[in-house]
Amino acid sequence: MKIYADENMPYVKDFFADLGDVTLVNGRTLTADQIIDADVLLVRSVTKVNEQLLAQSPRLKFVGTATIGTDHIDQHYLQQRGIGFSSAPGCNAQSVVEYVLSSFFVLAEKYQWDLRQKTVGVVGVGNIGRVLVSALQALSIKVLCCDPQRAAAEPDFPHIPFEELLPQLDIVSFHVPLVKTGPDATVDLLNTQSLKLLKAECAVINACRGEVTNNNALLNEAQSGHKRALVLDVWANEPEPDVRLIPFTDIATAHIAGHSIEGKARGTEMLYQALCLQLGFTPEKTLAQVLPAAQVSEVKINSNFGLLDVQNLTRLLYDVRRDDTLFRFYMMQQQKKQGFDWLRKSYPPRREYSSVRLTGQEVPEFLTTLGFNTQIN
Repeated sequence: MKIYADENMPYVKDFFADLGDVTLVNGRTLTADQIIDADVLLVRSVTKVNEQLLAQSPRLKFVGTATIGTDHIDQHYLQQRGIGFSSAPGCNAQSVVEYVLSSFFVLAEKYQWDLRQKTVGVVGVGNIGRVLVSALQALSIKVLCCDPQRAAAEPDFPHIPFEELLPQLDIVSFHVPLVKTGPDATVDLLNTQSLKLLKAECAVINACRGEVTNNNALLNEAQSGHKRALVLDVWANEPEPDVRLIPFTDIATAHIAGHSIEGKARGTEMLYQALCLQLGFTPEKTLAQVLPAAQVSEVKINSNFGLLDVQNLTRLLYDVRRDDTLFRFYMMQQQKKQGFDWLRKSYPPRREYSSVRLTGQEVPEFLTTLGFNTQIN
């Protein structure tokens, strides 16, 4: 069996080598003639999977994307061809949440905010948003939710319509899929008009899809002299973002919020399990078998461990300012040899909170909610 996989998909050979011959490819530049003999195609969000790409692959029987989003996949075409499909919903949810929390802590330090006095709006409360809501509530931060689809399906869901939500917020964080049409479209969700609904000082965080927050609207507002805290991990027109916006951001990164070692490897594992299910095989590999040992594996804490201590501990594992510095250095050079995709491919290792076991005679319950492994001695 011939398996073609994005070269940036971690541990793909560890998981799939026993199922077939694994060939790594550049997902951004992949062409139809490269996968003519493919039985399996494994991609990430940079690969547009459609008839144009797959028409010359008569043997193809499974496509998997190691991502939560599926807007880059023509699922209707796959169904017409009878090609099995799987995504990886929730694979990097914890990683994205840890990126957002790190951003919160950086902004709080920079602007001297008391986060417990802030109201945060989470727009999109799916795989990622619901984890973020739980984390913020565990930290005693007030959270308001906006998710019309969940509201339609769950009568008790505490949904606030988008235009009603925005004026109430001190921070808004976007975690919606990219939906181009229909009543719940998310393209340009934050635009020139909706920006005016925000408080002048309301911070904006986008770690979902670049087209959700209109970059031109943000740039025009910033160039007019209006300063608001701005965190962008995603950009319109990736991998060629509008670099004019970068100087107006507090944190700017190269679509790496979900790029923890665990987040990326979990996506690979989920596709492995899905292919095994389609083939009728029992999965034999697990995430625990392939992950390397963490550099920091255990920390002892005391009973008075609080919010400021959480900030210090999380920075030991991940400080978003590292990725912001890399992004500015490589994207703002006049003669840059590396760029957006290079930053993603060369992303330095980052471990999730779960890689550290917190021990003590008393371990606050909220630390478990944040994603740490905890053990009472």
